[in-house]
Amino acid sequence: MDAVENAARNAKDASYCLQSLTQAVRNEALQEIAAALQEHADEITRANQADVREAEKAGLPKVLIKRLGYDRSKILESVESLRSLIKQEDPIGKLVSSTELDSGLVLERVTCPIGVIGVIFEARPEALVQISSLCLKSGNAVILKGGSEAHRTNEILAQVIVKAVTDLDERFASAVQLLSTREEINRLLAMDQFVDLIIPRGSNQLVRFIKEHTKIPVLGHADGICHTYVDESADLEMALRICFDAKVQYPAVCNAMETLLVHENVALTFIPAMAERFHQAGVELRGDEGACSLAEMNPASEEDWSTEYNDLVLSVKIVSSLEEAVAHVNRYGSHHSDAIIASDERAAQRFMDEVDSSSVMWNCSTRFADGFRYGLGAEVGISTNKTHARGPVGLEGLTIYKYRLRGSGHIVSEYVGENARRFTHRKLL
Repeated sequence: MDAVENAARNAKDASYCLQSLTQAVRNEALQEIAAALQEHADEITRANQADVREAEKAGLPKVLIKRLGYDRSKILESVESLRSLIKQEDPIGKLVSSTELDSGLVLERVTCPIGVIGVIFEARPEALVQISSLCLKSGNAVILKGGSEAHRTNEILAQVIVKAVTDLDERFASAVQLLSTREEINRLLAMDQFVDLIIPRGSNQLVRFIKEHTKIPVLGHADGICHTYVDESADLEMALRICFDAKVQYPAVCNAMETLLVHENVALTFIPAMAERFHQAGVELRGDEGACSLAEMNPASEEDWSTEYNDLVLSVKIVSSLEEAVAHVNRYGSHHSDAIIASDERAAQRFMDEVDSSSVMWNCSTRFADGFRYGLGAEVGISTNKTHARGPVGLEGLTIYKYRLRGSGHIVSEYVGENARRFTHRKLL
C-alpha cells in the first residue's frame, strides 16, 4: 500500500468518526485552529516569505505571486473567517423533509457529510485554511494537495491545523491530510474507492486535467468567462460604474468581467466614455469592428470571445438585440456569472431566465459572485456543474442527504396483493 492509498483509507475511517461528532466539538476544533494560527503567525509568515522569494527568483507571473502571499493581515482574515464559520448553523442533521408513508411509518430526509473530499489547489495558501475548516465544520475528512510554489506555507499550515485538532480530540486524527508531491495527484485521482468528491481550485489547465483523469465526481469550474451586457434601456452612468468595478476592482479572479456586450442603440454614447475610463485604468480593450470604430482599441479575434484573461484586458462587442446578447453569452461563456444592466424589467428578467449560468445578475457587478458576499460564509469554490451544488459553494455544498425510515414492525408484503394496505404519503414537512 503506497502513501496516497494509506492516506485515503485513513481519511475514509476518519470520515465515519467525524459524522458522530457533535456541533459543539466541531466548533471547538475551529476555535483551536484560530488560536493556533495566531500563536504560530511568525512561523507561518517566515515560511510564506521564503515561498514568495523563491517564486520571484523563478520569474513566476506577478498575478501568481500576489495570490501566493499570506502575511499577518491575511492570517487575521483567516481567523475572522473561522470565527464567522463557528457562528453558522450546523449543516449536518438538518431535517429537509418528512413524509408519513403509513401510520407509524415515517420517512425523513436529513443532511449528512459527503465523506472524503480531495482538494487540489494552486497558490493561495489561505485556501488550505478555508477548505480545511469548511470540511471539519461539515463533518468531512479532507486530503489536500497544494501547489509547489507554496509548499513551505502549506506544510506549516497543515502542521498547525492537524496538531490543533488532534490535541483537542483524537477522533480528528487523519481528518486533515496534506500530500506533498505532484506525482501523488494522479494516485489521489484514482482513489475512487475512498474519495467521494474532488474539488480543484486553480488554472483552467488544472481543472480540465482533473476532470479528464478521474472517475471521482468533480466540483468546480474550468473557466471564468463572465459577461456584462449593457441593454438599450440601461442607465449609462450606472453601467459605467458597474462595468468598471467588474473589470478593474480585482481582474485576476474568476468572477471578473472578461467580455462587455453593448446594445447598438447606446453604443455611440457608452463605448467612448467607457473606453476613456478604462484606458485611464490601464485596461487593454479588444473590440469587434463596430466597437473599434467608436474608440481606440485593438481588433478582437475569435479566440478573444472565449478567453479568460485574469488581467486588465477586456473584449468589447456591439450587439443588435437582447437575443443576440443572450446567444453570445451562452455560446462563448463558461456558465459562471453574467450580468445585464437595464431599466427594462422584462428585458432583465428574460436575460436572467435564458442565460445558462450559475449566477445571473441585474444592475450589479459580476464580482458579487462569491460565497461570503452571498451570505454563505467562506466558500470551497464556485461550481458551474449541474449537480448537487451550483454557484458559490459553501457549507451546504459539502453535504448530501440520507433517508431515515422509522417503522414499527412494517413489512412490504402487507402492501402487496389483493388486500394490500394503502400508503398515506402524507407530507409532514
